[in-house]
Amino acid sequence: MSYQTIGIALIAAIFFIIRYLNRTDTPKVKNLPEIPGIPLFGNLLQFGSNHAKVAGELAKKYGPVFQVRLGNRRIIFANTFDSVRHLWITNQSALISRPTLHTFHTVVSSSQGFTIGTSPWDESCKQRRKAAATALNRPSVQTYMPIIDLESNVSIKELLEDSGNGTRDIDPIAYFQRFALNTSLTLNYGSRIDGKVDNELLKEICDVERAISNFRSTSNNWQDYIPLMRLLPTRKASDGAVEYRERRDKYLTFLLNKLKKEIEEGTDKPCITGNILKDPEAKLNENEIKSICLTMVSAGLDTVPGNLIMGIAYLSSPHGQEIQKRANEEIMKVYPAGDAWERCLVEEKVPYVTAFVREVLRFFTVIPICLPRTSIKDIKYEDAVIPAGTTFYMNAWAADFDESHFKDAKSFVIERYLENPEGSGTPHYAYGAGSRMCAGSHLANRELYTAFIRLFTAFYIDPPKDKRDEPILDALECNAIPTSLTTDPKPFKCGFRARDLGKLQEWMRESEERTGFVG
Repeated sequence: MSYQTIGIALIAAIFFIIRYLNRTDTPKVKNLPEIPGIPLFGNLLQFGSNHAKVAGELAKKYGPVFQVRLGNRRIIFANTFDSVRHLWITNQSALISRPTLHTFHTVVSSSQGFTIGTSPWDESCKQRRKAAATALNRPSVQTYMPIIDLESNVSIKELLEDSGNGTRDIDPIAYFQRFALNTSLTLNYGSRIDGKVDNELLKEICDVERAISNFRSTSNNWQDYIPLMRLLPTRKASDGAVEYRERRDKYLTFLLNKLKKEIEEGTDKPCITGNILKDPEAKLNENEIKSICLTMVSAGLDTVPGNLIMGIAYLSSPHGQEIQKRANEEIMKVYPAGDAWERCLVEEKVPYVTAFVREVLRFFTVIPICLPRTSIKDIKYEDAVIPAGTTFYMNAWAADFDESHFKDAKSFVIERYLENPEGSGTPHYAYGAGSRMCAGSHLANRELYTAFIRLFTAFYIDPPKDKRDEPILDALECNAIPTSLTTDPKPFKCGFRARDLGKLQEWMRESEERTGFVG
C-alpha cells in the first residue's frame, strides 16, 4: 500500500472520528439562529464560566432564542422575558421534563435518587411533585409559621449578640444559611440543628450541598457534554462527585433513621416525611420518600439564603439606607402599635416590603441559568418547530434584566412592583416558570417577607467600617463560584445596630415563649 493511500485512509478515519465525536443528541433546528461553534467542543469554550452573561450578549446579535452546541448536546437558549414566557408558560405542558446529566444523575444521585426538581417527567415524578405541592401550598405554609418564627428569632438574636449591638461588623452569610436549612429540616424531619450544640453537622450539610450545587450546574461539568472526557484520568470520579455523594448519604440516612426511631418511640413531631411514613394509604415507596427528603434539604439552601444575604448586602449600601427608612415608615403605617414582629407571622400587609422582596428576587436572580428542561412535544417558536426531546435553558438572569420588559432594569427599583404593571402576572423568573417552577415558592416568599420585616424593625443595617468589607452588588459578580447553579455570595460584612434594644429584646422573649426555644 502506497504512502498516498495510507494518508488518504488516515484522513478519512480522522474525518469520520471527528464527525462521530461532533454529533449532537438532537438535529439542528431549522429556522432558528445557531451560534457557530468548533468541532467537539461546540460553544463550550466560547461560553466559558459565565453562561448567563455570554448568552445575554449573544442574544443582542442573534435574537432572544437561539441554539448552541455544548459538546454533543444541542441546547435552545431563551434570553428575554417574553421568549421565556412563550416557551415556559404558554407551552408549559410540552416543556415539563428534565434532561439527565452524567455527573449529577449518574454519579452524585446513584444512591439517594434524584430530587423532584431534577427528575425527568414520569408517573413517579408526578406523584412526588404532587405530595410536595400539597405540603407547600398556601394553607400548609401558614401552619409552618411557628418554625419561621423560631428560626428568624434565633438568627436575629445571634446577629445582635455577635455584633455587640453594632459595635462589630459581621458577615451574615452563615446565620441565614442556617435559617433556611433549619426551616427545611424541621418541615421535613420534625427536628432542627442547634448550631451551638451540633455546629459540625450544620457546617457539613451546608458545605456538601453547596458543592453538589456545582454538580447540578449547567456550566461546571464538561463531562456532561463531552462523553470522551469521562474516560480521562483527570476527570476520575467526576472531580469528587463520589466523595460528596457519600458524605451526603451519611447525613441523609442519619436524619431519616432518626425520624423513624422517633416515630417508633412516639416522640416525633409533625413533619412532611413523618406524615408520609405514618400514612397507610401513602402511594410513595422508600426511594420516592428519599427523593422528597433530598429535595427539601437541597432546596432549603438554593434560593432563600442567597436572596436574604444579598438583600442585606444591598440594605447596607447608600441606597439601602434610604430603603430602610422608607420601609420602617411603611411598616409603622400598617402597625402603629409596633406589633409587626408578631403580625408578620399571620399576614402580609406591608406592600412596600412585599415589593422589596420581589425586587431582591429579580435583581439578585440567584439561579442565573435555571435547571434545564426537555420538551415532550414539538414546540413552535416563530418560524421554527423545535422537536420533542430538545433541551432548553432559561437565562433567568438575562430575562430578569430585560430592558424591553423592565424599565431601568439595571437599577434596584422597588416601586416597579408597587403600582406598575410590571408587578402583575409573573413578576420575575427567580423561581423558574411554568409547569416545573419551584414548588416551594410560597414558603420561600413567606420566609423572605417575615425575615425582612423583622430585620427592618430590629436593626439599622449599617455599611461596614472598613471599605474592604463592602459587598459586591452586581448580580453575577457577587457570586464566589461563577459556575455554580446557585449564587454563593462572596464574603462581606455590615453592622447590625438595634433600633430599640428594649423593644427588640421584648419581641425576642415573646418569640421564645411562643416557640418554647431559648437560644
